[in-house]
Amino acid sequence: MTHPLRRHIEEIISLTDEEFDFILSHFTAIKKRKHQYLVQEGDIVNKEYWIINGCIKSYFVDYLGKEHILQFAMEHWWITDYESFVKQTKSKISIDCIEDCELLYISFENRDKLTSQMHKMERFWAKKSKMGRIALQNRILCLLKNSTKENYNLLLEQYPKLFQRVPKKMIAAYLGVSRETLSRLKA
Repeated sequence: MTHPLRRHIEEIISLTDEEFDFILSHFTAIKKRKHQYLVQEGDIVNKEYWIINGCIKSYFVDYLGKEHILQFAMEHWWITDYESFVKQTKSKISIDCIEDCELLYISFENRDKLTSQMHKMERFWAKKSKMGRIALQNRILCLLKNSTKENYNLLLEQYPKLFQRVPKKMIAAYLGVSRETLSRLKA
């Protein structure tokens, strides 16, 4: 059976067995339990994570103690605090596991080595980065121009399984509304 990371990478570039083995040698497999952190605000982030199994959230807590969810990430998604990862500065967000998770991570150093030694992976990450920017732009546009009801329906349409995996209070925090407002939207 083909490794899930290989299938993921081969959606963009083709690989030989030797190339994939070389790529995989730069990653480390880990397991995290529900509620365990991958990143805590203030950390200097040295890892980018790829999710084999599980669901993760990235978020920040404002000065009033209110949680604001920036992203949910599920199987075959990448997640980290990219500003901290790239600039090696203190993280402005936290990332933790909503479910028990199986992950692969690549360190900043290993990613740098891998991309300099294998230009295919440089192309892969360039494409993934572009797709991430598009997704972020679309999220911002939706927040600015759509009603909460439209954003709720769009999230439900795009990620229906998320609603079975994530508590309603987290969906509300992602949409920037109260649980009560979310309940009214569902009615």
